[in-house]
Amino acid sequence: MDIATIVGIAVAFGLIAWSILLGGSLSGFIDMPSVAVVLGGTLGALLINFPLPKILGLAGVFKKTFLFTLDDPDAVITKMVKYAERARREGMLALEEDSENETDPFLRKGLRLAVDGTDPQLLEKILETDVGQIESRHAEGSKILAAGGTFAPAFGMIGTLIGLVNMLANLSDPTQIGAGMATALITTFYGAVMANALFLPLAGKLETRSKEEMVIKEMIIEGIMAIQSGDSPRIVEEKLKSFLSPTLRKKVDEAKEKAA
Repeated sequence: MDIATIVGIAVAFGLIAWSILLGGSLSGFIDMPSVAVVLGGTLGALLINFPLPKILGLAGVFKKTFLFTLDDPDAVITKMVKYAERARREGMLALEEDSENETDPFLRKGLRLAVDGTDPQLLEKILETDVGQIESRHAEGSKILAAGGTFAPAFGMIGTLIGLVNMLANLSDPTQIGAGMATALITTFYGAVMANALFLPLAGKLETRSKEEMVIKEMIIEGIMAIQSGDSPRIVEEKLKSFLSPTLRKKVDEAKEKAA
């Protein structure tokens, strides 16, 4: 579970609620017609803009941002070096059992293809195609969330205009102008909060997570290709460490020294 996402949302909405309570009450900011305009309008615009299956897949997108678990690069390197050692010592066929027990579907597929003696160029193309499809799905999810961040404020403004028109149509009672103006502005408030506290931050988080996952996938491809070509475990390790930042590389080296 991504604690940062949950904490960030809690802090954002908590501070908004706190600032409201400093000057009044939360009940004054609750208006169901405004909620209907912003939520319904945003959902309707998303349905117009994207195919229905993509919208229904939003549950998976939210899962990716809240419950995302990424393999530790250190663990990936350790695993690939172990496979390289066994392949160097016993041959590629010795990895058949490891491929069946591997929990990562992507790595399991790569190992199986390598054990089956798949041509290196074909193997790399198959895995790179898989990575491209995964990246494309992530980009689609991020695009939907970003579009929600665009539509929500727009429908907030539409709701405000509706409220202003209704208010101006009933100017015979000046005492109601203030309350009418407040109600009209609430829809703009809802749209801004939805866009800037939910849709846009979640789109950014999904994009970041996607980039992190792609790095891991590329490390796995590089490791499998190195193992298949017969590289030594040390070479495999150095190739994979080249994907890491200097800080992470130092961390991996320190962990290896402690283990030794």
